[in-house]
Amino acid sequence: MRGQPSPEAPRREISSDHQADAGGGNWLLWILVGAAVVLGVVQPQSPMDYVRLVDWHTIGALAGLLAITQGVERSGMLQSAARRLLSHTHHEHTLAAVLTASAALLSALVTNDVSLFLLVPLTRALSQQARLPLARLVVLLALAVNAGSALTPIGNPQNLFLWQLSGQSFVGFMGMMAPTVAIMLGWLVVAWWLLVPRTPIELRESPDEAPREPRLLYVSAALFLVFVVALDQGWLAWGLALVLGVYALWRPRLLLAVDWTLLAIIALMFIDLRQLAALPALAHWVSQMPIGEGWRAYLAAIVTSQFISNVPAAILLERYVHDLPALAAGVSVGGFGFVIGSLANLIALRLAKLPNGLREFHKISFPFLIVCAASALLLRL
Repeated sequence: MRGQPSPEAPRREISSDHQADAGGGNWLLWILVGAAVVLGVVQPQSPMDYVRLVDWHTIGALAGLLAITQGVERSGMLQSAARRLLSHTHHEHTLAAVLTASAALLSALVTNDVSLFLLVPLTRALSQQARLPLARLVVLLALAVNAGSALTPIGNPQNLFLWQLSGQSFVGFMGMMAPTVAIMLGWLVVAWWLLVPRTPIELRESPDEAPREPRLLYVSAALFLVFVVALDQGWLAWGLALVLGVYALWRPRLLLAVDWTLLAIIALMFIDLRQLAALPALAHWVSQMPIGEGWRAYLAAIVTSQFISNVPAAILLERYVHDLPALAAGVSVGGFGFVIGSLANLIALRLAKLPNGLREFHKISFPFLIVCAASALLLRL
């Protein structure tokens, strides 16, 4: 019966804040450090050049969102929301549908990373109160935000970049992306149907009752609204100073719990990937490839995204590809596959603090990439 867990039932998913290598692991940090050293030998640059390679706007935005997410989690109100959701949702299949659909919709409206900062902590809170396939739910959220965000010009950074180049209207860009997004969302429904069991939700025995601090939630929500406005108006420094200043003065221990390693990983990704994309040999090789339009442009965008992520891939290929719809579709589909294909993948896994998160992600994401890439290829033939 729901609410009466069997003592024999195995714990299918365990999420622990003490997993040092959760969600991709700090080993990724050291791989990126090693790659930076190698690339620095191949193409030496001054220290300030390395600093300029980092997109500090993205780093600052993520720092503020990470701090606010900690505030929301520590308020205990997510746990209360999770209890209410579980009281109205009785099957894992239904719960996964609600979370996945919410992620896809939100990502089209408020960007893919913001959607993850809202929904992954909620999913973790749900898993603390019920035995859920947490890893699969988080992977589905990552797939959903990559698919949903591809629809609108503001859903993700590569769309914003390509939209500005295209000169199309907001609605016109959506119309261009709609066929590819429909295919991705169709396969997302298939993934949800196959991956999440149709079993009753089994509540955990005597879940820890987290103390609730409504005032911390209200302050965090207000900081979120102010921070989003600051980002939109180009006032990142002021917005970030406000967020960090409030928490530093009021709840300094909260800032210690922020995943600063994630910011270091992302900063190193910018350094490594931009160095790689700037290599003259790579640029010459790409310029010689017949990837100007059609299915070749589409496949080139997918493959390139697997190695340097989809945002740098869009920037690198834009000068060689003359088929904007094919390029936009390719970097969108290219967000699947390797975790590095999209920054959203890495954010989702780190927020979830999953042991063996990378392995579970790739078990699902690679087949998803193959079926999406093959299906959307038909649009280019």
